Amino acid sequence: MKRAFLLILLLNACSPFLMAQIGIYQHGSVVRMHMGDCVLARHGFMATFGGPAAPVAQEPCPEYTLLSDKVVFVIVGKSSNQLIPLAEIIDFRFHNNELAVRVDDAKRETKFTIREMILRSEWERTQQHIEERLRASYDPAVDRTIGTRNQP
Repeated sequence: MKRAFLLILLLNACSPFLMAQIGIYQHGSVVRMHMGDCVLARHGFMATFGGPAAPVAQEPCPEYTLLSDKVVFVIVGKSSNQLIPLAEIIDFRFHNNELAVRVDDAKRETKFTIREMILRSEWERTQQHIEERLRASYDPAVDRTIGTRNQP
């Protein structure tokens, strides 16, 4: 009985290490972050039949754009203290319709709500289109007039 208990305890203690070794985690890089509204997930019977929830004053939550090999995720934290470093490779996995993120071999995962998913090829095409429109709307004459106005 003691051996079984010790084996179960050992497996539970080593599970994050084993998950990383087995390859359950996918890898991605966070390329964008801004503070936005928190996403309130309402589930269950009471949420469905309970009517509208009372308005609650909320602080802003971080919203990240996470690039993986094939998919781009827009994820939202549940509170303002869920921060992920930008431009670093992070490990993530799907867990109960959420994205569980592990940063720098942390002991715990942080769970984020998935706001949007898009194929990476489509996301890159959209980003390229946005850049082309910005370049087309750029007028160097406007920059020169602003520069001469600001001179003493």
